[in-house]
Amino acid sequence: MTSITTVPYGDAAVMLTALGSGPDARARVRQLGALLQERAPHGVTDAIAGLDSLLISFDPQRTTTASITDFVALLDDTTAPVAASDIATTTGRLVHIPVVFDAGTGPDLDAVAAEQDTTVDAIIAAATEVTFTTVLLAAGMAPMMEGGAFPTQVRRATQPRTNVPAGSIMIAGQNAIIQPSPGPTGWRVIGRTPHTIVDITRDNAAAIAPGDRVQFVPVSRDDAANLEGVFLETEPTR
Repeated sequence: MTSITTVPYGDAAVMLTALGSGPDARARVRQLGALLQERAPHGVTDAIAGLDSLLISFDPQRTTTASITDFVALLDDTTAPVAASDIATTTGRLVHIPVVFDAGTGPDLDAVAAEQDTTVDAIIAAATEVTFTTVLLAAGMAPMMEGGAFPTQVRRATQPRTNVPAGSIMIAGQNAIIQPSPGPTGWRVIGRTPHTIVDITRDNAAAIAPGDRVQFVPVSRDDAANLEGVFLETEPTR
């Protein structure tokens, strides 16, 4: 039974998306993405993961949209979906990340609180009184996490921001992501960590790995200033 859909994405990419929602649907996308990378079909150049989607790019001089779509369909037809709990390989580390939550670092705090018919303090609590689980590393090794406790699904911005600072803590749905470097986003920005979370000069460039559990810890601007630009050191997996 088909569990995903594929659609052309320009002339040199195909977007794979889960049918349905929830952890199991996202697990199916990750499962097929892992199989795709393992079998390395001819012409595929990259696979960029989202929470419930996978963008498969290819060299149009070596393969075609139809060939990639057929290959993905074959994987989907011949492999049984697994539950999210069944593909977890580690409980990961528990990572505490200091975050400044105020109007300067979180320009969307007021708007999100208004849309959710609650207070800014309640939005901050919904992001800090839970443990997020890192589902995957997205573009730029940005950690994508699930596990928020917001009153309802947080809507994405109607007008994406063209440039947000590195370390920005952003939310959408019940998910969170940390911006590893300055860049655009359609997610809602609610705070910022002073730590560097990706440093490509290091052997282990990403401070946070899939499976890691993340807790955001509110800190003052003065405390954050002492940590500015310091790579986020994490403890061994446990």
